[in-house]
Amino acid sequence: MAVTYRTQEPIITSLLDTDWYKLTMMQGVHHKYPNASVTWEFRCRNAEDLRPYLGEIRSQIDRLASLKLTEEESLYLSTFPYLSPDFIRFLELYRFRPEYVDVCMENDELCIFIDGPWSHSILFEIVILAIISEVRNRALYPDVTIDQAITQLRGKLGDLRRNYTQEQLTGFNLADFGTRRRLSRSVQEAIVGVLEKEFPGNFVGTSNVDIARRHGIAPMGTMAHEWIMAHQQLGSRLVDSQRAALEAWVQEYRGYLGVALTDTITLDAFLHDFDLYFAKLFDGLRHDSGDPIAFAEKCIKHYQRLGIDPRTKTLIFSDSLTFDKSMRIKSALEGRIRTSFGIGTSLTCDVPGVTPMNIVIKMVSCNGQPVAKISDAPGKTTSRNEEYVHYLKSVFEVTH
Repeated sequence: MAVTYRTQEPIITSLLDTDWYKLTMMQGVHHKYPNASVTWEFRCRNAEDLRPYLGEIRSQIDRLASLKLTEEESLYLSTFPYLSPDFIRFLELYRFRPEYVDVCMENDELCIFIDGPWSHSILFEIVILAIISEVRNRALYPDVTIDQAITQLRGKLGDLRRNYTQEQLTGFNLADFGTRRRLSRSVQEAIVGVLEKEFPGNFVGTSNVDIARRHGIAPMGTMAHEWIMAHQQLGSRLVDSQRAALEAWVQEYRGYLGVALTDTITLDAFLHDFDLYFAKLFDGLRHDSGDPIAFAEKCIKHYQRLGIDPRTKTLIFSDSLTFDKSMRIKSALEGRIRTSFGIGTSLTCDVPGVTPMNIVIKMVSCNGQPVAKISDAPGKTTSRNEEYVHYLKSVFEVTH
């Protein structure tokens, strides 16, 4: 089935149209693992037929090769004290290499494989997901407007203010995490603009670096699953891989970017490795799967066992959040630990009649050997090697 598009302009027009944690991880890879090679795979979790969009997706990925860091973007990155001059120079020379990306059909499903040096392929994940989402949305919802997205957001903000007092909303820290599954680039920017102007004191920033730069707001993010997953094959014993990943992060950022991601090999396995040393060095933890309140209770008890006041630490929640879900979590934890919320699809792809995509790109190997993520939520385990998953579970004593 052929698809007719209203427009064929490039979807990604800036090297910084990506999430902040891709750049922060990229610096760590550039400094510590410049020779590491990795493989990634795309998955559409809701089994949507993406065959009609194959040609346009390929075309948009090819267009990435023309992107480069501008002088203004380079100057912007240099304002962050933890981004090193040599890394910014590397970014100035960086170019996307579309030959690292294989886009094809297998068993009537869209398959995308990314295979190349980690430091040169790391930026593909977010931009390819954003490309797929926008290509599909252009085709399925050609008449949806930015104004509709803004109207929907303003309605939700109105509901929030009606359902919660100003006192309850105080301390509700909200960030936009919606780049990868956004309705479109222009919709994401419009949503950020509304939040910036109409939800001041609560809206704290966006994961999107390009939008953060142009709006003068904070870019949000630290690390993703890939950082910890890759360490399963970067030289340490497998049982020590989480500690090695955390230690490498601490050595790279020396106190900056102090939020660790917890569910690469389940929360319990993470907390086993997250000892007093790391608990004091990191400012907080991010939740991305499983029951958020159960997660918070375990983290609070863990800090207490270590003799750390949980009220000095922050939990970042980012798993399929809405305003109401975020407020329920905040209310349950009020006064016990600090909270912050990264909302993605519910912000940047929420228009009546529009069904958002459920798509991911995950690392599946590093240096030619398998890596895996064992989530706290059923169905989110990521690996194409069941034997390796079984081995990983046995090493970390994961029972589910």
